[in-house]
Amino acid sequence: MNVVDEIQKALFEKQDLKFKNFHSKLIPTTDAKSIIGVRTPDLRAIAKTFARHPDIEKFLITLPHKYYDENQIHAFILSLIKDYDECVTHIDAFLPFVDNWATCDQMRPKVFAKAANRTKLLKDVQRWINASVTKVYTVRFGIESLMSFFLEDDFDPKFLKWVAKIRSEEYYLNMMVAWFFATALAKQYESTLPYIEKCVLDPWTHNKTIQKAIESYRIADEQKTYLKTLKL
Repeated sequence: MNVVDEIQKALFEKQDLKFKNFHSKLIPTTDAKSIIGVRTPDLRAIAKTFARHPDIEKFLITLPHKYYDENQIHAFILSLIKDYDECVTHIDAFLPFVDNWATCDQMRPKVFAKAANRTKLLKDVQRWINASVTKVYTVRFGIESLMSFFLEDDFDPKFLKWVAKIRSEEYYLNMMVAWFFATALAKQYESTLPYIEKCVLDPWTHNKTIQKAIESYRIADEQKTYLKTLKL
């Protein structure tokens, strides 16, 4: 049995049909028939086990995968790769096959958090963000990486411009832009507020940003009160 068959076997052994029916409604961009129905803790455990498999490279290059759950395993395995360049090479190969927000958002490579990799990461983040907006989940991944690693000590106001210029009709891309700006309001309020006051974002994303910011426990009540006055 090859490694792909082994992983599929491990997934079906953890299949939960009730979870499959529930979860399929949360990822409407993915064919429900491709969803096995494995809960996230089980996916993480399977990924951790197979990440050490001697033939795991064969699984990583066998794209596209047949099942959504395989994509989840793929995302979790990439998150465990310790070498930055190797990790990014695999991410670039995988992103064209990512077709839903869940798989995209599950890729949180631990190696990205290392300070020694920040310069290279920022260049890759900019490359992902600048991809065509038709590559929805490539751009979404870039924005999420920028949000996760560059809104605190490594923050630069120019990052706000990178994201603000994105224009798309794609719900899952606009939602990420809103999530980014809501998080930026929580962490870099003074730098971010002008983008809301001057209505730089498109109306839907502008209002969604305010909604998410108001729901955040990290934003002060007086700031929330003011943000409410800026709704379009």
